Amino acid sequence: MFNSIRRPEALSITLAAAGILMVTMGTRQSFGLFVSPINSSTGMGVATISLALAIGQFTWGAIQPIAGAVADRYGPRLVLQAALLTLAIGCAITPFIDNGFGLAIALGIMASMGSGAGSFSVLIGAAAQRLPFESRGTASGVINAGGSFGQFIFAPLLQKLIQSMGWMGAMWAMAVATLAAFPLVGKLTGPTTAASQHADDSKLGPAILVALKNPSYGLLHVGFFTCGFHIAFLVTHLPGEVNLCGLPPSVASWSLAIIGLANVFGSLYAGSCVARYRSKYVLAVMYASRALLIAWYLWMPRTEWTYYLFAAGLGFTWLATVPPTAAIVGKLFGTRYLATLFGLTLLSHQIGGFLGAWLGGLTISRFGDFSWMWYADMALASLAALVNLPVKEAPIGKSLIPPQSSLATDKGRS
Repeated sequence: MFNSIRRPEALSITLAAAGILMVTMGTRQSFGLFVSPINSSTGMGVATISLALAIGQFTWGAIQPIAGAVADRYGPRLVLQAALLTLAIGCAITPFIDNGFGLAIALGIMASMGSGAGSFSVLIGAAAQRLPFESRGTASGVINAGGSFGQFIFAPLLQKLIQSMGWMGAMWAMAVATLAAFPLVGKLTGPTTAASQHADDSKLGPAILVALKNPSYGLLHVGFFTCGFHIAFLVTHLPGEVNLCGLPPSVASWSLAIIGLANVFGSLYAGSCVARYRSKYVLAVMYASRALLIAWYLWMPRTEWTYYLFAAGLGFTWLATVPPTAAIVGKLFGTRYLATLFGLTLLSHQIGGFLGAWLGGLTISRFGDFSWMWYADMALASLAALVNLPVKEAPIGKSLIPPQSSLATDKGRS
């Protein structure tokens, strides 16, 4: 499975990208742990804090195509350095905020811009342009696993820091951890491969227009929208759901950690699947499994082991949707503007994320529980499974993007 990235240069690039994603995603995916402590400290209200985090969900997605376009045009080094610095500043100033507007600026905009610019679109795009064709599918899975491993590390660690140092100290610790990732940027942003440098001479604008007219690209956006809704709702409001059941906060933090650990294996498996199976079927199975798992959760008694098993099941597909989605985008449009085009897909993901985080806060405030959100999440997961089935994975035009620049290959054509 890992033979394609065993060469030292390929392994170095892959692990550097995975390490950066470990920090940016580990930080971002742990913000839900701070909802209750911030509310207790400032009295802002759960709905106000949820809105700030919902803005962050949208911002994280909105910055991705912009950061991707800048990285495609000028290179990823400065983009990633600015991303880490902005994320660190956003975390560092949050403890000084005592109102909803300030929280929206600190966490909703600054921290989210930083984590978004240092996330999937730029990292996978940078790695794909610096790796040979045969390494890209496995590399995307390993990079994605880095983000999941970050959630596994950061969630329980930050919960402990919140309990021992307070939420303010935990926020400052996250800022320090973000700055510690700076040396990895240099490891990732070396020269591109000759094949990537000369594979495509098209312009960004026409490439985006061609992509937006492609029905399969649109279907990927619909599926990824529902994925964002699901993830943002859970990462923001799972601690609140656990609290409603009278369980200790450690159950929420360990559940998030289990999600991250399970997704390490899920991401690695997904990375191997994109080279062996049609990615649209991989995505359909992942989304359908989420609907079934939510139905199981709603039927089961709310015990800590229910949460841990639920987390393990969901975690296997949590962010494992990224490698097959990126693979389809790469097969359709090549790697030249992969950071931009996949960034646009992530924007739709985070529009869903905005609604998942925000509507979760409104639902708990109005109804006192999250029942309607669970039903909506289950319905959207079923929709995502269905809309991926008609996706076409064949390259769309040799004159614009050559097939050999694909991110990964599949068995057969649609």
